Amino acid sequence: MDSLLNRYRNITLLLLVIFAQLILLAYQVKSNQDVRLIRVWAVTGVTPLAWLIESLRSGAARLLEDYVLLHDSVQENRRLRAELGRIKMENQQLKSELETTDRVKALSLFQARTPSRTIAARIIGTGTGANSRVVFVDRGSPSGVIRGMAVVTPDGIVGKVIAAYPITSQVLLVTDPTFAAGVISQKHRVHGVLKGQGHSTCLVDYVQNEEPVDPGEWFYTSGDDGVFPKGLPAGTVTVSRPGNPLKQIYLLPAGLQRGLEEVLIILEGVHQPIPEPQLAGSEVQLLPPPPTDQPQAAGAGAPAEPASPGTEADRLRERYKQIGEAQNHKFGEGLPGSKPPDFNLTPGQPPAAQPPASQPRPPASGGPPKPAAPPTNP
Repeated sequence: MDSLLNRYRNITLLLLVIFAQLILLAYQVKSNQDVRLIRVWAVTGVTPLAWLIESLRSGAARLLEDYVLLHDSVQENRRLRAELGRIKMENQQLKSELETTDRVKALSLFQARTPSRTIAARIIGTGTGANSRVVFVDRGSPSGVIRGMAVVTPDGIVGKVIAAYPITSQVLLVTDPTFAAGVISQKHRVHGVLKGQGHSTCLVDYVQNEEPVDPGEWFYTSGDDGVFPKGLPAGTVTVSRPGNPLKQIYLLPAGLQRGLEEVLIILEGVHQPIPEPQLAGSEVQLLPPPPTDQPQAAGAGAPAEPASPGTEADRLRERYKQIGEAQNHKFGEGLPGSKPPDFNLTPGQPPAAQPPASQPRPPASGGPPKPAAPPTNP
């Protein structure tokens, strides 16, 4: 090694001197952007190494965050999902409580408004039959419930009590095939019998084809069955068509449309009048009559005749009245044979001057005037 250095000592010294000269030159020389050349070389040489080091650091940080610290994110995700589920359950419970409050409020308002004496009950069970529509309520015979009482909601009829027990009562719904109740239509007062069919719609039977029943018309209880008092809503007509031999009328029961949770049992029913159907407004807008063109006055400066409202006969009567007032004529007070007013004049135009009685009138034939008769002295 020493021999190698001694052999190339002069060349090595020359290279060191040249390198030092370049360093000094780079330190003194500046680029076009007023930056020393040695700084440009240093930045250019260090930048790739710095980029490589930064890439390795960022990659290691992402790897540590994604794989080493991932268990914190999983736990946070589980916690948020559990919190979301709890909030959903609370929201559902609040909605259920709000709906229950609304139903209870509606039942209270209906109890205060109806003249019948009722008692509130809650649905606690349903029947087990395939086609039966039977429910159980939490009111029994100690509460005064007996067989044959009507069960309703503020929306309409629900059914009737078919059995009363010490704790509960059994209610037959209007959709059961064995249910029947007397009904009457609101608009045309058509009587029929409401029957269940085992599904969501009911049938109004014993209606002749000639009886008018419109789709959308309301049916109310008629009170003929001795169970439901008159005037309770039964439902709206969905289909009304002629049948053989009777009319086919299908009804959507109003009392079952919002579900059944709370109902009212009528202990003492009072008949009510059936409300009149609400008709559309019959008011018609009429514009005032257009102004009529009045004839212009013959004389200059004559006032125009004001347009009077009413019919043509009213305007003509007003015109004659103004002409009579202008000529000092009072209708209905003149003596028989008196001269009527000149209706050819316009209102406000003075009548033509009449010649005095002492002056002779010209003859019709155009001859010389006749001498006036001498006055007679008494």
